[in-house]
Amino acid sequence: MSGHSHAKTIKHQKDLADKKRGAAFSKMIRVITVAVKEGGSNPETNNKLRMAIDLARTVNMPKDNIERAISRASGADGSEAFVEFLFEAYGPGNVAVLISGITENRNRALAEIKTILNQNGGKMVGEGAIQWMFERKGIVDVDLNNQTPELKNKDNLEMAAIEVGASDVHWYENILEVYTEPEKPEAVKKGLEEKGVKVESFSIGWIPKEELETDEKVRAQCEKLFDLLDDNDAVQDVYSNLKD
Repeated sequence: MSGHSHAKTIKHQKDLADKKRGAAFSKMIRVITVAVKEGGSNPETNNKLRMAIDLARTVNMPKDNIERAISRASGADGSEAFVEFLFEAYGPGNVAVLISGITENRNRALAEIKTILNQNGGKMVGEGAIQWMFERKGIVDVDLNNQTPELKNKDNLEMAAIEVGASDVHWYENILEVYTEPEKPEAVKKGLEEKGVKVESFSIGWIPKEELETDEKVRAQCEKLFDLLDDNDAVQDVYSNLKD
């Protein structure tokens, strides 16, 4: 899994079941709400909102739903008082895990996530115990399958990414994750688009400095844990240092 967000892996599965799709929409509404509260309702001037809209589109969230979420978040009555969190944990096999999310009740989210970890071979750790193992990076996602014939070549896509300022790249099946400095994902996205590359989304996430190899048993236990964490309403992304 490398630094790839487990939740994002789920979102790249286009044919989401209805239950998964509804949960994904609810999570995207939280992301949009926080972005609007922080920077306003105009995506032209709010970079965080632009990223949120891009992410919403990756789960095929209808335009009307996105616009309603923005309108509600900017309304005078105010939507839920959401707050962001980043919890640190060890999973099975001492795999390092970062769990990011948005909740209206931090204590409840903390208790729920602790329970999931404790019941599945993981444990919560104190602030700073895990985070130092990761770097904050911009991430631009490119789907090889959605490119024009001349760009359906991994080497060509990697070269295009490097030419427009990528600091590194990583393949996750047919998804190319292009890594940038935290302030540069949108600039790299635009550079790729100018080269004719279709970009799925851009965001900011956590990439491990080193990866951890495990056996298949531990990998299966980690995958189960990541799935259960992702099913939690408050969890947006799950990052780990588990090697592909």
